[in-house]
Amino acid sequence: MYFIQPTRDIHLLDSVLEALPSLQMIHIDDLHLYDSTIIAISDVNDFLQYKWTLPTIVIGHADEGLQLSQAWELGALAGWIWDHLPKDLAKSIAKIEAKYKRNQDSRDLPSAAELQKKLLPNPIDLLNYKVETLFQPSAYLSGDWYDYWKLSDREILFYLADVSGHGVTSSLLTSWMAAFHGRSKTPRELLKKLNGMLLQENIEKHITMIAGTLNLETHQLKWSSAGHYPPAIIFEPNQDARILNTSSFPLGLTEDLEIEEFECTLNRGARFIICSDGALEPFDGGLNEQFTQLVYHLQNQSFEVPEHVADDIAILSFQRLN
Repeated sequence: MYFIQPTRDIHLLDSVLEALPSLQMIHIDDLHLYDSTIIAISDVNDFLQYKWTLPTIVIGHADEGLQLSQAWELGALAGWIWDHLPKDLAKSIAKIEAKYKRNQDSRDLPSAAELQKKLLPNPIDLLNYKVETLFQPSAYLSGDWYDYWKLSDREILFYLADVSGHGVTSSLLTSWMAAFHGRSKTPRELLKKLNGMLLQENIEKHITMIAGTLNLETHQLKWSSAGHYPPAIIFEPNQDARILNTSSFPLGLTEDLEIEEFECTLNRGARFIICSDGALEPFDGGLNEQFTQLVYHLQNQSFEVPEHVADDIAILSFQRLN
């Protein structure tokens, strides 16, 4: 932490420096040479005159309330009085520093959100198929994720995952999955490897997921589920929706994870859709009522995301064109 040498005489300066021997004294003219993220302490008049960008705790005299108020408006972290400094300066500074770091983390969230979105898969042209996606975090960062990539010119592997909880830890796991996926060639292999990694690293999170492969020539669809709700859905023209119910545990709970693989063939015009449970949030009622309404709106292509969502939403859809 820095202490900026006052330009006026402060008779209590030595007592402050004695109470905080780790402070590094620096001169105003040399501010540009120092780390702009480290907190500084300075006299309030110098802060108001030079208006530097270092995060700063200002100190003034008892009759300088206006100056302290002006410094606060300019972004000072705290304002103290030379004659009435906190009894435990080190402890007070530690609290201010912790709060400052938390605020800095919050300011970084918009940039982190943009970076997360850049990790989503790029749009892809597939022979005979149209891909549609939706990604709507409830806050800056999302614990829902989808990805897809080509295993060959005629086959793709895809998944949609929902990490338990919210916040930075859940979103970091989505980035981890984005970096991890390329090692797997089948849905079962992907789920098994992710489950093993979660248990090995002792990450106190679980992940629900639907993963699958789609053959673009034979239109054969294979998929597996790890405790994911809502289930995958297939819509075909002039037919009732097909709900692809499965039963299994989420990833990260047990080593004895049984992964079943299911398969079917997509007919012309069929749409295969997987969603995270946040897609249920716009609808009223219990889970069954919400799911019924979701199916209706997806089938009629009338699903709309509210402006403010309580849970992350992710949707991935593949539609056979011919």
